Amino acid sequence: MEVDLISRRCTPCRGGVPPLGPAEIAPLAAQLKDWDVENNHHLTKMYKFPDFVRALAFVNKIGTIAEAEGHHPDLYLSWGKVRVELWTHKIDGLSENDFIMAAKIDRAFAEGL
Repeated sequence: MEVDLISRRCTPCRGGVPPLGPAEIAPLAAQLKDWDVENNHHLTKMYKFPDFVRALAFVNKIGTIAEAEGHHPDLYLSWGKVRVELWTHKIDGLSENDFIMAAKIDRAFAEGL
């Protein structure tokens, strides 16, 4: 059964639970476009922009989403590019929250600035 990532909310992670394994990651990753699953540990994606100002605006938009969800990605800003890394630090691996955030970040990008 496919989880509707966009409609879900991130839930607080208190640690002490195992990260998702490859069998749990695969169906969630299949719902994302152009995200890389690195070593079954974290998600990464590069977004491209025509200039620095729009890349920075996107970082700020991600920040607003992250605060609302209580789940914060690592963001790397450079001229015309934003790289996003997601994983759940408390469990040192992937949780469903990471896939929810990835879907919400993609939606924000698709909606434009």
